[in-house]
Amino acid sequence: MPAETHRQRCLLLCKIALSLALAGAAWMPSAGAAEAAPPTDTTLLGRIHGFTDRAASLAIEAMSLMGIHYRRGGTSPEQGLDCSGLVRYVFRQAHGTELPRTSAEISQVGDHVDKNDLQPGDLVFFNTLKRAFSHVGIYLGDNKFIHAPSSGGAVRIESMDLSYWKARFNGARRINDAQQAETPAKR
Repeated sequence: MPAETHRQRCLLLCKIALSLALAGAAWMPSAGAAEAAPPTDTTLLGRIHGFTDRAASLAIEAMSLMGIHYRRGGTSPEQGLDCSGLVRYVFRQAHGTELPRTSAEISQVGDHVDKNDLQPGDLVFFNTLKRAFSHVGIYLGDNKFIHAPSSGGAVRIESMDLSYWKARFNGARRINDAQQAETPAKR
């Protein structure tokens, strides 16, 4: 099956699965509650809805690339992706956001996020090459992230609870839609 047909099929399946999951979560009463009460604060409801849409679009786009082979310096699904190529591609497709080329440069964009405050769509960084911020992935929630691992690998989801990732975690950033993501000025 051609790569683009595979990607389109995965994208459709991801959209359906995520839509069903979000619809179920939105209408499920909380544990011990007889009936779920609708939120009364429309500002809070708008923020939650906006976050869900943002996280959903990033997750759907990223998950549609599962199985795409790793290629050092790769920036497209057709040619292969490296970690920063994956992140850049997903943010461009999902939100039209242009990010810098390398994981180290991307680590300078957006707002710092504490590990305990991670939300789906945040970027997570790791030291995998004996230098800070040498690897990046997209946080999906539940201590899972999606990334393009290394030569011989393919885009996949992994747990940040694995000792390998725990020992190499460098930090996290949040790219907000209102922020202009630009390459840091050359010094």
